[in-house]
Amino acid sequence: MRKARSTKATTDRGHSAVTATMDTAASHRHVHKGQQTRAAILDAALGLASHMGLEGLSIGALAELMQMSKSGVFAHFGSREELQISVIREYHRRFEEEVFFPAIRADKGLPRVRSLFERWVHQVATELDSGCIYISGAVEFDDRPGPVRDALAQMVQAWHQALLKAIQMAVEVGHLRATTDPQQLLFEMHGLILALHHDARFLRSPGSLERARQGFDRLIADDLRAPSRLSPVQGTGPVC
Repeated sequence: MRKARSTKATTDRGHSAVTATMDTAASHRHVHKGQQTRAAILDAALGLASHMGLEGLSIGALAELMQMSKSGVFAHFGSREELQISVIREYHRRFEEEVFFPAIRADKGLPRVRSLFERWVHQVATELDSGCIYISGAVEFDDRPGPVRDALAQMVQAWHQALLKAIQMAVEVGHLRATTDPQQLLFEMHGLILALHHDARFLRSPGSLERARQGFDRLIADDLRAPSRLSPVQGTGPVC
């Protein structure tokens, strides 16, 4: 009798362990599917925001695009504001992958500054039909305080800090004059990008990309410590 009860207890424990394992596996599948769905929604939202602006985003439009219910989309983000913030963060993540991380593989100093600027230019070139969320978002939220503006400003500032650090390192290694004002150089580099975005996207001006590159070379020439053997920025993107 004791042996029978012992065997039954062992069997019950075995069944419980199997059930727990199956429940855990099902839970993991559910979480993974939820992550995949959220990623797909976010990708679609980024596409909408690129063409219609962050203010053009709505739970309803996204639900229609994804062929989901509004409640289904809402469950992944909770609010339109959180959706907008998630789109900003996803744009920044992709910007880092496509611009920042490849550029910092260049040598410290002027080669890295050049690489950062060139990849920034190339990014603008690839976004001519959609638009840069950093720039379009700033137009939408420049005078509208709140979490969305804060998130956007934080991402732009993080990018500017990376550029500023690269410029400062170029001064430290002696590629740029000790009297170089890194903040001023950053300001003017950003100005070139804004002009490029305006002329290439809005005016469709031919040669805008090359003008931006020539403008950068002129900026750098003013701060070179000595004649540089480094070649000027070489374009990798399409010529507008």
